[in-house]
Amino acid sequence: MRYFLLISALAVFGQEMELFLLIGQSNMAGRGVIEDQDRVPFPRVFTLTKEETWAPAVEPIHFDRPERLGTGLGRSFARVLAEAAPSTKIGLIPAAMGGSSLDEWKVGGKLYTDAVRRARVAMKNGRLRGILWHQGEADSMKLELIRSYQPRWLTVMAALRAELGDVPIVVGELGQFLYTREKNDYAMARMVNEQLAMLAVNGSRVAFVSSFDLGHKGDVLHFDSAGLREFGRRYAYAFMGLDGGWK
Repeated sequence: MRYFLLISALAVFGQEMELFLLIGQSNMAGRGVIEDQDRVPFPRVFTLTKEETWAPAVEPIHFDRPERLGTGLGRSFARVLAEAAPSTKIGLIPAAMGGSSLDEWKVGGKLYTDAVRRARVAMKNGRLRGILWHQGEADSMKLELIRSYQPRWLTVMAALRAELGDVPIVVGELGQFLYTREKNDYAMARMVNEQLAMLAVNGSRVAFVSSFDLGHKGDVLHFDSAGLREFGRRYAYAFMGLDGGWK
């Protein structure tokens, strides 16, 4: 079956794909429990594998921490876009890293460099249309990191756009359930979310996606599978709001 899917995927790569770079930390990589529906490929939705080959986008898409892989938001994001544009083929470029801080995404660092390299590999088969970002939990424990979040993030995104193209960027809110953690170790998550929301105000062609009413997987840290699927849909509608030419 997997051989058939790979052959089917290869058959479409003579046609240009619409590409999306997925970066950030674990909630972008996805830690939801993988269910049967997550292993069923969607028509015209592909992912760049760890080996930098194309395959149908079935979970897990990311490969950052093999012992923790799960369902993410990328597939449901791509499905909405594919259904909205029936002649379009979507290519996801997973490059998130669980536990990563914003400083670990600094220009020239390993995560930044790997993401750019993977994007350029993918762009041999299409054009980059957008960047999806979800990160901030790792920066929510120190006030100085929160206060400097916006300028640091804007620097990283300006560099990515300079290298890969001036594409829309969609930013997701941290899980609002973080506010209820008994340990109180993410007590300033609300302040991070305020910073993330302001990125859509101070950044060009940036959208902010609410995590309101999305559940966690029991750890009060990672979105559950249903929440991630809904989050992906919200990302998709936010992207289409930025890109009026999507069809």
